[in-house]
Amino acid sequence: MPMKILAPAKINLFLQVSGKRPDGYHDLISLMCCITLYDTVTLTFGIGATAVVCKHCGVPEDSSNLAFAAADLFFKSLGKNEGVGILIEKQIPVAAGLGGGSSNAAAVLLGLNRYYGYPFSHEDLAALGLSIGADVPFFLLGRPAIATGIGEKLEAYAGLEKLKILLIYPGFSVSTAEVYKKLNLGLTKCKKKINYSLLGKEDFDVRQHLCNDLETVAASKHPEILTAKEALLKQGAIGALMSGSGSTVFGLFTDSATAQTANKALLRNDNWQLYLVDMITSDTS
Repeated sequence: MPMKILAPAKINLFLQVSGKRPDGYHDLISLMCCITLYDTVTLTFGIGATAVVCKHCGVPEDSSNLAFAAADLFFKSLGKNEGVGILIEKQIPVAAGLGGGSSNAAAVLLGLNRYYGYPFSHEDLAALGLSIGADVPFFLLGRPAIATGIGEKLEAYAGLEKLKILLIYPGFSVSTAEVYKKLNLGLTKCKKKINYSLLGKEDFDVRQHLCNDLETVAASKHPEILTAKEALLKQGAIGALMSGSGSTVFGLFTDSATAQTANKALLRNDNWQLYLVDMITSDTS
């Protein structure tokens, strides 16, 4: 029987870029949280070679797909010359700062590990995932977490206030590589927003601590990002921020009624795709 797995999107409530490494990657500190916006990944077993099918025009179906790479790496690590059929039904916008590709890869690793009787520990899977993408270990964890290093060092975080989230995908993608290329570390500001040592001791306050060092860079080329933020705040969001390297912006709301009213009002913009979702916190995942 095929195995269906829900692969959630994520948002970055805090993203500080602290430096550039000799290997070209950037060190960061980020507070990440999964949300109830899902791709559906269906695995079909007993086929000779791995194949990916996805109807979304922005998703490759060859070996460059992260889900394909995850399956290929899993079988090589297991020492089996087998394959799996991977059907990806997209709901998460592509190249939008929500981690859809990495989440799909994590879903494949989790599904294959389950099907083959858990041959790999969580630590083993995380190591495999990191070689595919920096966000894959976070999606394997599946809980709010503080990510450091290039994103691979994770510490589960339980201090998040439960809030409604309204996402605005403004209709265009942003190149992560281009954003990091144009980032000026001398102008980053998130370090001043929060003392990282306090994250494990005090609740993260979305009214004070929301920050993303990549937002200014992305918004300089795409002012629509700031327009979306302003629109969410005008509709009663207690905070709004770009997720990841963009382009999606999220607004945080303390109650469902205000969030639903905002959703209805902002639907008037034909260029925006809106998603009203919840956080997936440690005790609801």
